[in-house]
Amino acid sequence: MSILCNGLCGFLLFTGLEGENIEISEKFSLRNPTFHLILGILCAVTGVLKLLLPVEGFIILGDLIPALACLACAVVFIFGIFRQHSLSDTGVHGTLDRLGQTLLYFRKTLGIVLMAVALLHFLFPQAALL
Repeated sequence: MSILCNGLCGFLLFTGLEGENIEISEKFSLRNPTFHLILGILCAVTGVLKLLLPVEGFIILGDLIPALACLACAVVFIFGIFRQHSLSDTGVHGTLDRLGQTLLYFRKTLGIVLMAVALLHFLFPQAALL
């Protein structure tokens, strides 16, 4: 599940959240904010479960990097939705806006890292940290 979440989130972050992405139909689009929220929640749940579930070998360090990558993309997607709705409703620019700008500033780099983590975790599933 973390491979799918990290790969899809990495693709979305690398290609751009507001840019032209794949549109399967009028009802489903990869740039739909509801899809981003659901993907963020799914990544958060996957990241927490990967941290809590024991793995063979290293119990604490088992899937640390994919779990942290899932949590990072969950923060970016959920915060992006929160930031979009809070700025459109109130127009207030504050600490959360600066934090959101910082997170979204590195979205292409984070997208490449997430896709690399997904690929490495797919190729080497039994590695100590992957």
